[in-house]
Amino acid sequence: MDIIGFIKQQFEDNGHVAYGEHISMGEHMLQTAYYAEQKNSSDAIITAALLHDFGHLILELPEDITEHGIDGYHEDVGAKFLAPYFPKQIIDGIGLHVQAKRYMCAVKPKYHSQLSQASQDTLAVQGGPMNAQEIAAFEQQAFYKDALQVRLFDDLGKHVELAHPDLAHYLRIAAQFVV
Repeated sequence: MDIIGFIKQQFEDNGHVAYGEHISMGEHMLQTAYYAEQKNSSDAIITAALLHDFGHLILELPEDITEHGIDGYHEDVGAKFLAPYFPKQIIDGIGLHVQAKRYMCAVKPKYHSQLSQASQDTLAVQGGPMNAQEIAAFEQQAFYKDALQVRLFDDLGKHVELAHPDLAHYLRIAAQFVV
């Protein structure tokens, strides 16, 4: 499979779906990659930031699932789908970004109040702040610090209007990692 072409097609077909933050899912993902790039992150972090919500694009679930208390586990879906095509560092950035939010809420209580309302709402469905055992397990993940970076860029990528490079720019960065 041409994974880069498939990613591009998913952005075109499903990137318009509302994100719950007054922007589309595709726009949010591009903004997340943009912020990673602006902070001079590695190309692997930029790629993970771009693809962190890829599971949402391929799940095609209703936009209001969290309002019904449903967790689509988009992080797991995206990570599992992309795992054959990208290295573990990128896959963990994708697959652990929700756990990173739970971790941050547990270890930095002020972090929760800085989350958008939509992100606070999804946190409850995603398990809430981690307990001590979950924190210890999360910190054992090889790339948990990368996931924390992706999470922080994820939190930033929610602006209605933000000038940033187009999808093709970020796909060129991602293409260098395809295995």
